[in-house]
Amino acid sequence: MLDNSGEKTLLIVDDDLPFLNRLGRAMEQRGFIVNLAESVSAGLNAIKQSAPDYAVVDMRLEDGNGLDVIRLLNEQSPDSRAIILTGYGNIATAVAAVKRGAADYLAKPADADDIYAALMASPNTAAPPPENPMSADRVRWEHIQRVYELCDRNVSETARRLDMHRRTLQRILAKRAPR
Repeated sequence: MLDNSGEKTLLIVDDDLPFLNRLGRAMEQRGFIVNLAESVSAGLNAIKQSAPDYAVVDMRLEDGNGLDVIRLLNEQSPDSRAIILTGYGNIATAVAAVKRGAADYLAKPADADDIYAALMASPNTAAPPPENPMSADRVRWEHIQRVYELCDRNVSETARRLDMHRRTLQRILAKRAPR
């Protein structure tokens, strides 16, 4: 996974500039050679120039989806380890991230210690069980989100598959996730 020089290279892709710079400095202090990118296109260009050993990529960026960065990284360097960060945490997007090659998925706000631990975790390490399992309302919301993602974010098709009125679905999607 490490390059021949023994140095760990890390690409961080996030459009939140203060967070990007803070995380970059924190990871440099942990021994990484850090490359920062503010967009999907900048992240893709960085990978094309030199695929990093590790990557931390925000899921939703102004110019697209961070999963595109993960996909290219896996094509260029299958041994790289990538983590997806998002402020929109749900099971459907976590599954999509892992299917595209992310090693882990962290909900924002995640601090540098959490991100470092996820990057350095053994690939066979199982996550500990949750201390507070999801409520029934949260499970329902997650199911709706999963179907919504499977329908390529098409509200009408999702409503049809869930046997739900379209406006009811729109109201549910507009709300925050229940705890």
